[in-house]
Amino acid sequence: MLIFTERLSKSIHTEINFDLALTAEQRTRSRQSIGLPNGQQIYLRLPRGTRLTEGDLLKAEQSDCITQIIAQPEAVITVFSQNPLDLIRAAYHLGNRHVSIEITSNYLRFSPDPVLESMVIDLGLKIKKEIAPFYPESGAYHSH
Repeated sequence: MLIFTERLSKSIHTEINFDLALTAEQRTRSRQSIGLPNGQQIYLRLPRGTRLTEGDLLKAEQSDCITQIIAQPEAVITVFSQNPLDLIRAAYHLGNRHVSIEITSNYLRFSPDPVLESMVIDLGLKIKKEIAPFYPESGAYHSH
């Protein structure tokens, strides 16, 4: 079993052995076992509090194996509005509920939840259920 214990600098130029697709939640866990599509199991044993981002490189403990983190597409609700103020208002209400949310200038994105979907629709916004990479904000006390 490969055990990945070290995050390398993104600026390093090295051969990548494989990409590791992780959901937004998995990218926040520093210790976990992951089954690969080929049946192999790997383990992440990173320093506590490590938050992975797309493009991060991880090195295996007992070999020169390098994996690159990518955002795995997952079920999300994407919220749209022609009025940026409506998006800001929706972000406020979602944040008030401590929901993990991706914020851009054109849309908001969060994990499916029928109550939250109804709330943003009631605020006059349009939603789209889709499968897409999810990049929620890390929070005020975490660096990106």
